[in-house]
Amino acid sequence: MRNRAVARNMTSRAGHASAVELAGVSKTYPGGVRALDDVSLAVEAGTFLAVMGPSGSGKSTLMHCAAGLDSPTGGQVFIDGTEIGGLNETRRTELRRKSVGFVFQSYNLVPSLSVEDNILLPLRLAGRRPDQEWVRGLVERVGMSGRLAHRPAELSGGQQQRAAIARALATRPAVVFADEPTGALDLRTAREVLGLLRDLVDNLGQTVVMVTHDPAAAAHADLAAVMADGRVVDTFKAPSAAELATCVTNLETE
Repeated sequence: MRNRAVARNMTSRAGHASAVELAGVSKTYPGGVRALDDVSLAVEAGTFLAVMGPSGSGKSTLMHCAAGLDSPTGGQVFIDGTEIGGLNETRRTELRRKSVGFVFQSYNLVPSLSVEDNILLPLRLAGRRPDQEWVRGLVERVGMSGRLAHRPAELSGGQQQRAAIARALATRPAVVFADEPTGALDLRTAREVLGLLRDLVDNLGQTVVMVTHDPAAAAHADLAAVMADGRVVDTFKAPSAAELATCVTNLETE
């Protein structure tokens, strides 16, 4: 169902705990290229948000700024209640390791490590002891219990992405950012991975922000934000693939 009121809800912090929030965020690259233009967006904890838009709309830049991978040239970014603009690079890295998980299209598993060691890697980098019960339950939930000793090259694409999702959740982050997580997968496997992300939101209360070009993938989210020219130009609650496809197609032809 299309719902422009969602935009107002998403930009209000009052009364709701936001896992991640952008307040008036802009990003201008050298040469005057404006990738983000005064974007305000708040994602409540336990919400699945999809970000869509034509190529060059700013969706990847939005994710990079929201995750603390890039610094905006204006505005503020909050992760789990902490404004990250005033943090030095060491503190920002510490916050990402504690509060942010990442899932990438290319999986980004370390080839020389086993699945188990890949999953535990963020904890080791953060100098934290793993919660064995949490990790065991996580591995079972993503269906990788029988693959822990395998190397990434011994796994299918879907299995690698499942391992990557478990790795992203190992630290119990406030938010997981997923960048085209199904882009390298076949249709059936993509549906399984999206169903897994949906399950993590519904049953573990995880917050997921997913950048995707695929309307069918975005339809798994609670909310969809559509971008164009560095702005959020429309929002959808309980989005359908058809309405998202129509919206993006109209933007591409304008």
